[in-house]
Amino acid sequence: MARIKGAIMTRKRRNKVLKLAKGYYGSKSKLFKTAKQAVMKSGNYAYIGRKQKKRDFRRLWITRISAACKMNGINYSTFINGLKKAGIELNRKMLSEIAIADPEGFAALVEKAKAAL
Repeated sequence: MARIKGAIMTRKRRNKVLKLAKGYYGSKSKLFKTAKQAVMKSGNYAYIGRKQKKRDFRRLWITRISAACKMNGINYSTFINGLKKAGIELNRKMLSEIAIADPEGFAALVEKAKAAL
């Protein structure tokens, strides 16, 4: 029976890592050991970044809604509380889009929220 050698799979695995490290600075894109470390680190950053992106967008939407609320004479927390009591279920992304694109519509939402309080 022939002896099985692992050279093909080893080369494949190494090339996969080096392909992911393409464009990295210096030896990080050339040498397998440093490339592997850089790819693992960048994978961690990417994972964390996906979570941070959600946080950052939510903060942006809340800031936009808050600014629009202040223009209509109500603060953010009171507005959100009023919407909940009025039974209006709009997420913060849509509320911020309405605040930017349709100020009159947002003012109507503010009036409904005030009436529900």
